[in-house]
Amino acid sequence: MTNSPDERGAELRDLFYETSQELLQALNDEALKLEKHPGDEEIVRSVRRTVHTLKGDSAACGLRELSELAHQFEDALSMEGAAAQATVAEIAFAAADVFAEMIAAYRSGGKLPSTKKLSKKIEELTSTPAAKKSRRKKTKAVAASEWTEYEKLAMTQAQASGQDVLHVTVKIDPHCAMPIAGRQLIHNAVASMGPVLAVRPDAKSAAATRQVEFVLASVQTAEQIAAKCKIPTIAEDVTVDVLMAAAAPGTQVPAAGPFAALPETQTQEQKAEEEATPSAPPAPEPSIQSSVENILRVEAGRIDSVLNLVGELIIGKSMLQQALNEFSKRYPKELLRGKFADAMAFQARVLNDLQRSVMKIRMVPVEQLFRRFPRMVRDVSRQCGREVELTVSGQETDLDKGILDAIAEPLTHLVRNAISHGIEAPEERKKLGKPGQGVVHLNAYHQGNQVVVEVRDDGRGIDAQKIRTKAIELGLTTVEEAAKMTEAETLNFIFRPGFSTAEQVTEVSGRGVGMDVVQSVLHRLKASVSVETRIGQGTTFRLKLPLTLAIIKALLFWVEQRLYAIPLNAVLEIARTFEAEVHQVDNYEVLQLRNQVLPLLRLGRPAVEGDGKSKLFVLVITVAERKYGLIVDALEGEEELVIKALDDQTFSTDLVSGASILGDGRVVLILNLPAVVEHVARLRPVEMGQANSGLLLTHTDRTRLALTPTVGGQA
Repeated sequence: MTNSPDERGAELRDLFYETSQELLQALNDEALKLEKHPGDEEIVRSVRRTVHTLKGDSAACGLRELSELAHQFEDALSMEGAAAQATVAEIAFAAADVFAEMIAAYRSGGKLPSTKKLSKKIEELTSTPAAKKSRRKKTKAVAASEWTEYEKLAMTQAQASGQDVLHVTVKIDPHCAMPIAGRQLIHNAVASMGPVLAVRPDAKSAAATRQVEFVLASVQTAEQIAAKCKIPTIAEDVTVDVLMAAAAPGTQVPAAGPFAALPETQTQEQKAEEEATPSAPPAPEPSIQSSVENILRVEAGRIDSVLNLVGELIIGKSMLQQALNEFSKRYPKELLRGKFADAMAFQARVLNDLQRSVMKIRMVPVEQLFRRFPRMVRDVSRQCGREVELTVSGQETDLDKGILDAIAEPLTHLVRNAISHGIEAPEERKKLGKPGQGVVHLNAYHQGNQVVVEVRDDGRGIDAQKIRTKAIELGLTTVEEAAKMTEAETLNFIFRPGFSTAEQVTEVSGRGVGMDVVQSVLHRLKASVSVETRIGQGTTFRLKLPLTLAIIKALLFWVEQRLYAIPLNAVLEIARTFEAEVHQVDNYEVLQLRNQVLPLLRLGRPAVEGDGKSKLFVLVITVAERKYGLIVDALEGEEELVIKALDDQTFSTDLVSGASILGDGRVVLILNLPAVVEHVARLRPVEMGQANSGLLLTHTDRTRLALTPTVGGQA
C-alpha cells in the first residue's frame, strides 16, 4: 500500500526541515571563512553550492518563496566580480538568518518574514559594471531551460555511465527556405553523436523554427559536436556547453542534498575558470563512499522508545534474578538451579551488550553543538565592541543526544557572559599588556563516567570581593557570614536569580537572568557547574555531565526505613562513625575524617540527644569539586537502575531527580545531589542549628511524595 501524495509531501518536508539545519550551519561556516579571507573565489563557490542545494531542496518541497530567494542569491554569486565585493560575507550572514526564519515559519505555519531588505542587498551585488557585463554575456550564451524529472534522471544515469551531458543550442538560419525540415536535419546530426535526452522547444511551437536546444549524452568533444551540427544554409550559430561532466569509472554520483539538484548549465567561460582554479581533492575510494551511503537518519524519539524497552528488560532481569534467588533458597539441592543460573548469566550478558549498543546510537559528538558558536561569538563580540577569537578542542567527545540538546542554552549563556563580562575592550587589554584580541576556549573531555565541558576565557576574571559586596546589598547574606565564606561559596552567588554585577544593562547582559538558568538546567540533568577564576587572567566554567540520563549505576541506602539511591560515580568512599564524633561548627554539622573537616548532610532525623554511641554510615560524595558527607542509616548495595521521570503533579520538589523500580517491585527515589547540597547551603545557620535539623523525605499520602526540611526532629 503506497502513501498518498499528501503524506509523501509531508515526509519530504520533514526531511527538508532536518537537513536544512545542516545547510544553514554550512552557510554560516562558509561566511565566517569568507569574512576572514575576503575575495576568495573558492569560498564563494562553496557558498554558491550550498545556496544551490538549499534552492533545489526547497523547490522540491514546494516552498516557493524560499526557493526564489535562494535562486536570486545564487545568481548574484554567479556574476563576474561578485567574489571581490566586501559585502558578500555580510549578505551571506543575513541570508542565513532570513532562510532560518523562513524555514521556522514554514514549519510552524506562521507568517513569513519580510525579505525586501535582503533582496535589496543581493541586488547590490549585481549592480556593478562587471556583474552587468557578466549577466549580459550569460543571458546570451545560455538559455534557461526546465527539465522534467524523467529527463533529469536520464542525465544522471548518463553521467554515471561515463558520458558527458551537454547542452547544444542551434540557431536556425533565418534565410533557410525549409526551417522545419532543417530542424529535423539538425536533430539527426545531434542524434548521431549520442543519445538525445531532451529537446526544446516543442516542434509545434512557433519558436521551433528560430532556435532549437538539445540535451545530449556523448563521449565526443564539444568541438566535434559543434562541427557536426554546423550545416550550411541551415545552422547559423552553434554553442555547446557541458551540463554534467562524466563520472570517474567505478564511482557513483550522489545528489548534492537529500533531493537531486537541478543540473546547471555551464558556460565555456565558467568551465575555463574552474579549470584554472586549484583542483578539488580526489574522489573517495568506493569502499569509503559505500560506508557513507549506509548512514541512516533515525528520529531521536524512536531511539528513545528502544532505550525505554531496554530499560524494561533490565527491570525484568532484576525480577528474574530475585525469583531465582528465592528458588535457590527454597530448593537448595535442585539440579535445575545451575541451568537457571547459566540462562540468567547469558541473558545478562546479551542485555548488557544491547544496552551499550543502544547507548552508542544515542551518542553524538560535541562538535554538533560547538559548531554553532563561531557565528554567535562573532555577533556578540561586535555588539559589545570586543575582539574575540573562539578556539575549540575535544570536538570528537561523544555525549548523549538528549543532554547535548539540553546544555545548548546554558552553554550559550556562559559564552555570552564570557564575552560581555570577561573579555576586556581592546584598548583596556593593551594597557594591561594583553593582546587586543581576547580568546574564548571551548573544550570537552571524558572524566570517569562523566563528560566535562569547559568554557574558558582570558579576560578580567571575577572579583570575589565585589560579589560579596553585591550579595550583602541584595540581602542574600550578612557581613558576618560573608566574611567567613570561602571563594567557592562566594562565587556560587552568581547563580542566584537576579544577581548581576554589571554596572549598566545592555542587550547582551546586566539583567541578572541567565546564570540561574544554567544551574537549574544542570540540576535537572543531575549535573554540576564549578567556577575557577583568577583576577586579570580569566575564568573557567566547568560543567560535569552524566554520560546518559536513562540508565545509571547507583548506590542504594536506607533513611528512616525508606529506600533511596544516588549515582555511584558521585560516591568517593563509605565511612563508619558514631554520633558522638559529629561536631557543630558555626551551627553546621561536620566530621573530622583523616585530618579533613567534612561538611555533613543529614537526610533523616538526628539521633536522640545524649545517645552518642549510635553508629552512622557516612557516604563521602563530591558535588561541584567539593566533598560532603551524607549521613544514612544503612546500606542496601549497588544496583543498575532505569530512571523513570516524575512529573510535577506527582512530585513537588527538585531534590529528587527520578525514581526506579527494583526487581521485587519496590520503588526507590533517586536524589538530585546538587539540589540537595544547594538546599542545605541556602538554609540559614540559625535554622540549621535548631535541634540538629535535617532533611527528611516523607510520604504525604499514598500517591503524592514531597521532600521537606525538618526542624526540631518533626516533619
